[in-house]
Amino acid sequence: MAVKGKVIFIDSVHPILFERLEFEGYECHWKNDLDRESVLKIIGDYEGAVIRSKFKFDKKVFDAASQLKWIARSGAGMENIDLETAKNRKITCYNSPEGNRDAVAEHAIGMLLSLFNNIIIGDQEVRKGEWNREKNRGIELKGKTVGILGYGFMGEAFSQRLIGFGVNCIAYDKYKKDYANEFVKEVNLNEFFRETDILSVHLPLTDETHFIVNREFISKFSKPIYIINTARGKNIKTEELINAVENGKVLGACLDVLEYESISFEKLSNSELPNTFNRLINSKKVILSPHVAGWTKESYFKLSNSLADKILSAKN
Repeated sequence: MAVKGKVIFIDSVHPILFERLEFEGYECHWKNDLDRESVLKIIGDYEGAVIRSKFKFDKKVFDAASQLKWIARSGAGMENIDLETAKNRKITCYNSPEGNRDAVAEHAIGMLLSLFNNIIIGDQEVRKGEWNREKNRGIELKGKTVGILGYGFMGEAFSQRLIGFGVNCIAYDKYKKDYANEFVKEVNLNEFFRETDILSVHLPLTDETHFIVNREFISKFSKPIYIINTARGKNIKTEELINAVENGKVLGACLDVLEYESISFEKLSNSELPNTFNRLINSKKVILSPHVAGWTKESYFKLSNSLADKILSAKN
């Protein structure tokens, strides 16, 4: 079989993508142990590149990648790729939001139920021999209105999971229309602010969505709200969120992502974190997890398998 092209795997992904591409005639090379400068020296030999989140595909990389025809991003977000340059150079960019939408939806549900029922606090207290039943009396999801901000793969999956809890599910998406179904009602922004009890953020990170959830945005909600963020940390201005938690405008928050993450999401970007972070972690009204909402054993496979489907379907 003739070689269809050489593919460089810059980040680690599930090997099913490597295996399926090689089976179809691509020559694949694992290079996920190389630093950026080493990648720049060899990327000109490749027609395809597979990345995750840690590698930034900027103009300097595109200039070095003289034979590049496509980039495959394992995951949903494309903020580490200069999409305008890719478009100008007719380089196809693939991502795989289908791969972790189920994981994200389930994680968001888990965080919300934990917050509403004081599960983490209760667990810690029982381990210390404390049996505080009245203090840990929970509240129910049923009858609440969940407002989904951004109705893509993640938002849709979340609304599907919510239906069994008897909630009212509404969504606002600036760039989509006519998506209402048995799981969600499509609303305008005014209705979104008026009706929402629980805000769940499902947005990409762009110039427009950078710190979109800030003091002004939060103040527009008619009721005190809960906030869930399983999207991108910089969708929310942390200081203004914790201010709202402390003054009662936000009743609680579930954050799988933080403003302070590095681009790879594997460590915090500052060695000395601001006081805002300390306020956040000391609040009993906030539940945190380390950017793992989409990070399940099943999604690890599905992210790569979905990319293989797209690449092979386009190239055959």
